[in-house]
Amino acid sequence: MAPIHLSTTFERGADGSYPHGFIYTRNHNPNRNALEAALAALEGGAAAAAFGSGLAAVTAIFQGLQPGDHVVAPADIYHGTANVLKHLFAKWGIETSFVDMTQFDEVSRALRPATKIVWIETPSNPLLQCVDIAAVADLAHRAGARAIADNTFASPVLQQPFKLGCDMVMHSMTKYLGGRSDVLGGAVIGLEQDETFAQVRQAQLFGGGVPSPFDCWLVMRSLPTLAYRMQAHCANARKIAAYLHEHPKVSVVHYPGLPDNPYHTLAARQMSDFGGMLSFEVAGGKDAAMTVAGHVDLFTRATSLGGVESLIEHRASIEGPESKTPQGLLRVSVGLENADDLIDDLAQALERVGR
Repeated sequence: MAPIHLSTTFERGADGSYPHGFIYTRNHNPNRNALEAALAALEGGAAAAAFGSGLAAVTAIFQGLQPGDHVVAPADIYHGTANVLKHLFAKWGIETSFVDMTQFDEVSRALRPATKIVWIETPSNPLLQCVDIAAVADLAHRAGARAIADNTFASPVLQQPFKLGCDMVMHSMTKYLGGRSDVLGGAVIGLEQDETFAQVRQAQLFGGGVPSPFDCWLVMRSLPTLAYRMQAHCANARKIAAYLHEHPKVSVVHYPGLPDNPYHTLAARQMSDFGGMLSFEVAGGKDAAMTVAGHVDLFTRATSLGGVESLIEHRASIEGPESKTPQGLLRVSVGLENADDLIDDLAQALERVGR
């Protein structure tokens, strides 16, 4: 295993050079360099920049914009990314149109001469809506904008946006890349080392929102098992989605792996499997959903996703008063426990609804 290079600064040579190739850990560090090279290879990009959190990576991308620039983003988008656009960059003169990105006409109508970024999140958070990456990327390019995909839910194992026309890919490394709920991180991968990626690298260097060497080491520790973990996440999620789909107290299951899901055909075309995330709506609304969440034993009531443990949460409560998520919806990150045990846990919790 690689050592952890904890040094924040590196010795200069007598002639003023840097014989070890490093100056200061905010600039570069052996652990971060190794992680960035691995992430670029996983996504098939030219280069990657690692950050201290997923939202730090998101922020670095939008910091490359100028006042007056415009962004098109999905209406069903991770609320943290929406907050960055609504509450941080809006006051800097960046405008955002939130549209139903599953409808090409809406995306097309939202594009302007000032549009610089079309942000794609698929499957989406928390409704697991799927966007035709190739079609939306083509729309973006014809409008002179860049297509950038948040690939966190799918991971590079299940979906490769560069092959579908995207210019950049973003990840919250906290999720499947880290895989153990013990490291915070984000990453931006560029298809090319062009001017736009250079702006992200500049935001990393000048803004300083970098991961620690230990955080980089932790993610690198997890990458060798990523493909095998994703297989298990997907297999468990399929079984749980099928069970919930037939349950009389569940009104709808949001999971593209179900054959009658409206995004099933699209997801099957651009993903190698359907992922470990799902959400479902409990008949009876918020009170019923909170009853289920309050009585699980094996699932942990917690936010985040992508760890080996199964998590469940009432998503609208997390998102706050601006949330448009259905009040009866529970989002589930399916872990690596035995699927039958997870189903039994949900079964006994659902039995309590309406008592």
